[in-house]
Amino acid sequence: MKLHDLELQGHAALAPMAGATDRAFRRLCVDHGAALVTTEMVSAKGLCYGDRKSRELLVLDPEEQPAAIQLFGDDPDIMAKAASLVMEFRPAAIDINMGCPAPKIAGNRCGSALMRDPELCRRITEAMVREVDVPITAKIRKGYDKTQVNAVEVALAVEAGGAAAVTVHGRTRDQMYAPPVDREIIKAVKRAVSIPVIGNGDILDANDAATMIEDTDCDFVAVGRGALGAPWIFTQIEAYLTHGIILPAPPVSKRMELLYRQVRAMVADKGEHIALLQARKHAAWYMRGMEGAAKWRTKACELSTLADLEALCVSVIRSFEKGDSI
Repeated sequence: MKLHDLELQGHAALAPMAGATDRAFRRLCVDHGAALVTTEMVSAKGLCYGDRKSRELLVLDPEEQPAAIQLFGDDPDIMAKAASLVMEFRPAAIDINMGCPAPKIAGNRCGSALMRDPELCRRITEAMVREVDVPITAKIRKGYDKTQVNAVEVALAVEAGGAAAVTVHGRTRDQMYAPPVDREIIKAVKRAVSIPVIGNGDILDANDAATMIEDTDCDFVAVGRGALGAPWIFTQIEAYLTHGIILPAPPVSKRMELLYRQVRAMVADKGEHIALLQARKHAAWYMRGMEGAAKWRTKACELSTLADLEALCVSVIRSFEKGDSI
């Protein structure tokens, strides 16, 4: 897939997820074949007002390129200014959050609330496109709610504004993440626009990625929750879509090795205290589907130091493979 002059090698991107797609996780996903990664959403207003935490979310490593930065906001001028400011961090693209369903975002007229005003979506996109020379993309939903299913109209609006691609999550805002995902709306968007369309929603394995492409004719897929605790999903998707090979999930020892590697990188980026608080949920994600997962998740909720995590990983490995180590 091409975003103007940016050619992406592969079929799947890591979708932006607040509280999850930090630098450590993005690097791990790139190492496992993600063709594009995107930061956690960043407040355009906070960035323009010099908020330190907003800037911290923007740091991109050379090892994770191509990487996009995602911005949220509802004012075209502020969004354009923020787009200009983030160029300091050398993103390969900038994504506009028009899909976040969280009340604190949508309740402030941002995220999925933008879909209630397609003309505003167009103006925001157009203002950002005028301001920077990297591709501008937009991530939208099926609609704001069941009475406003307007993904096609919004996709046409951002295309008119100059967007290089549009990602469509096949649920309305009020559905949040409840099943099922509507692939027909993604297909309808693909038929309506000439820019690339990225399918998103319920891609939990390689077969789901193939089904999304087959059912919608989308150009690319974006993997969100399916990648949490499973960065190898991108390797599996590429193997299946390119060669028809179904790769198994890695053994427990490899999973724990990746968890430890990710959290060690988080510690380097954020400090041990913050990193380990955040690592608790990542550890729980890595342990999904494992025998005795409930017990291990309980222990993960008590992590305070990197040494605690190492001890937990060793215990998990030994319970499965008797004497293995990280």
